[in-house]
Amino acid sequence: MRTVHGDTFRDPYEWMRDKNSPELQRFVREENEYYRARTAGFNALKHRLFKELKSRVDETDMSVPTRMDGYWYFVRTQEGLQYGVQCRLPIAGPDDWDPPSIEAGDAPGGQPGEQIVFDPNIEAKGHDFFRLGGLDLTRDGRWLLYGVDTAGSERYDYRIRSLEDGHELPEVFRGIAEACFTPDGKWVFYTMLDQSWRPCAVRRHRVGTSVDDDVEVFREADEHFWIGVGLSFDERNMVIGCSSKTTSEVLMLPVDDPEGEFRAFIPRREGVEYDVSFARFEGGREAGADIPLALVYHNANNPNFEVDVVDLSAHEPPYALGEGVIVAQGSPYGCERGDEVEPGAREKPVNTPYNNPDNPEILRGARGLGIEGIAMYRDFVVLSYRSDSLPHVAVMAKNEALQDFLAHRPWRFRELKPDEDGVNRHLYSIGAGGNPSYNVPRLRYSFASYTQPGQLRELDVATGSSRLLKRAKVHGGFDAANYRERRIWVRVRDGELVPVSLVWRPDRCKAMAALGEDFSRIDLLDCAGGKADSRRSGGSSTSGSPMFITGYGAYEADSDPGFSVARISMLDRGVLYAVVHVRGGGEMGRAWYEQGRRLNKRNTFNDFVDATKALQQAGLADPRRSVANGGSAGGLLMGAVANMAPECYAGIEADVPFVDALTSILDPSLPLTVTEWDEWGDPLHDKNVYDYMKSYSPYENAPFGHWQGEAEGTGSSANRRNGNLENDTRHSGDCETDGRALRYPKIFATTSLNDTRVLYVEPLKWIARLQSRGIDAIARIEVEAGHGGTSGRYKQWQEVSDENAWCLHAMGIEE
Repeated sequence: MRTVHGDTFRDPYEWMRDKNSPELQRFVREENEYYRARTAGFNALKHRLFKELKSRVDETDMSVPTRMDGYWYFVRTQEGLQYGVQCRLPIAGPDDWDPPSIEAGDAPGGQPGEQIVFDPNIEAKGHDFFRLGGLDLTRDGRWLLYGVDTAGSERYDYRIRSLEDGHELPEVFRGIAEACFTPDGKWVFYTMLDQSWRPCAVRRHRVGTSVDDDVEVFREADEHFWIGVGLSFDERNMVIGCSSKTTSEVLMLPVDDPEGEFRAFIPRREGVEYDVSFARFEGGREAGADIPLALVYHNANNPNFEVDVVDLSAHEPPYALGEGVIVAQGSPYGCERGDEVEPGAREKPVNTPYNNPDNPEILRGARGLGIEGIAMYRDFVVLSYRSDSLPHVAVMAKNEALQDFLAHRPWRFRELKPDEDGVNRHLYSIGAGGNPSYNVPRLRYSFASYTQPGQLRELDVATGSSRLLKRAKVHGGFDAANYRERRIWVRVRDGELVPVSLVWRPDRCKAMAALGEDFSRIDLLDCAGGKADSRRSGGSSTSGSPMFITGYGAYEADSDPGFSVARISMLDRGVLYAVVHVRGGGEMGRAWYEQGRRLNKRNTFNDFVDATKALQQAGLADPRRSVANGGSAGGLLMGAVANMAPECYAGIEADVPFVDALTSILDPSLPLTVTEWDEWGDPLHDKNVYDYMKSYSPYENAPFGHWQGEAEGTGSSANRRNGNLENDTRHSGDCETDGRALRYPKIFATTSLNDTRVLYVEPLKWIARLQSRGIDAIARIEVEAGHGGTSGRYKQWQEVSDENAWCLHAMGIEE
């Protein structure tokens, strides 16, 4: 029983929180047995999907080598092995920037001069779960620092290994979050975790000494903040980053003074986030001297962030946010602090074009403009931003940037678009990556869409020429021309326009095929005020295609376009794949996030339901064959929409779902809770937040009651379901609430006993409560995994195949 703010909630399943109790262990065994029995009828479909996925992938492959210091590093995967093997080759010389030609079919170490850096297949032997936490190397490449987790708890044991002879030093850093070397390898800095799994302190270790002698160099007392430690991009400073959901701070220590004191680059200010990197304009002064620079990314003056370039030769630290030359700034429209930038900006729709004459020309007129960062290299500059709900990258030559900087004029960035025929037909994600060295002469960037397999390309910014380094191969007769993707907009109940991505195969998806090639009629759909068309709601319609619809909507995370091999099998079976970019995510910048968090959280759920109904009202999807999916915070979304609009979905797959949100956020001793108050609000100290969260928390709002008079929360899972699967009417999906029949979707939840982010007890309590009402609800419970599920690629392929088989079965699609 829980009493807060005068409200009492009786929780009949709270006994499940004792993970070691015989009752809980019995429940887990029986629930997994029930899952296997309930899904045995489509084992053939599971197997078929796994075979299809496996047949489309190059099981023996390798990544494009990336140069770091004196070596080219790459990963080899081999048929039959669960994990990729980290390998390297020495560079040919200081000017060697062209990746070596390596035969992908060779075994690790098979190339002349090739060295195996780390082989997880060997390290994982004897463990049911294995995850590599991180790898770091000394500048000379002699020593490796690596961390592993063999329980799924996200606490890693780090060790130091010689890459010359394989021996390991005696010191071990146990149960930590992360660790890194100083470039010379003489020191290790690492992050400690508290009892709530919060990274809270940094320690310094002199290599070759006992860890008992290590010194704590920093501790973050504020429980809202997480910390991390690493090496700055220019390798001149060790950096500690401190951040809550709304505030951040960067502390620095020169690498040539490892026993010194970390100092804040800019002191933290409540509600302000910032980050900083360092570069220089080589020979930028009239006399030929360099101009040392700090590139500061922050939201002190603009809620959608800006980038300032600060001349570090102007004065000594400390520096202030807002110093320097503003290079780019985001749109204030719809943001809580928008009026501080432009009067009336807060009330303007997020989609309002933002025209700022001080911005680079390519940013003017953008909708939902958010600045995401800047990077400066020896020969070029890269700007990352979001507009019109998609990620973008812009580039310019370094000498042009210097000219614009000295002239105090807008920088002449140009947008980077993939050199592909018909690229504008695709909803693509693009991002700079694989550029770890300041001196790299060409920019590597990646590109992918829902229908186009991923590519890695390289751009010579000075000439504009681009070349393909690698394109992901998809076997099994895959032809991208057979598939379509499109972004549409749905006007939801409060008038906001929400982007929705659609992916389909025209010759298999009948509803989309009926549109022919004229998709303009669906570019803008209306949800009819959030009310479904009575002719098509409640599962009464057989028009429309089967639909898999997914969303996330939290933490300002972006659900951007990306290719999935597993998705092909769904599309080939006529499924319409939909992604609803609900508020709470970051697809349309900071305003999109603010309008879906705290006391605005219901917008996330309403957006998803309204988009679902709009697609069904338009005849594109059939409610009786629509399955929704979301994980973690997206699992909270799934639980909420199941309660709000059960008539819209035949089934709901909720992965590691955050469905007992209020109970967790009320308990400061649990992992993540205090830091999460910035995301959800603080229900422990604010009754308004408590009442608001109680109104949507899925577990507390799930259908109440029990089956055949059995007291809720008692008895084994087998008893609650009668055990007779052939004649068991309890999983029909129909239950009664206050004497009225309620059509509730089938539920499939996944969880892991070692999950430290969303504790296993949340989905298990939820499933038990749903089963007690006769609702068709099953769970797959991993006993040797964490929040991310099992480890090893074949295990993961089997997991996703099993999940997709359940979804197809719920849609009525069988082999």
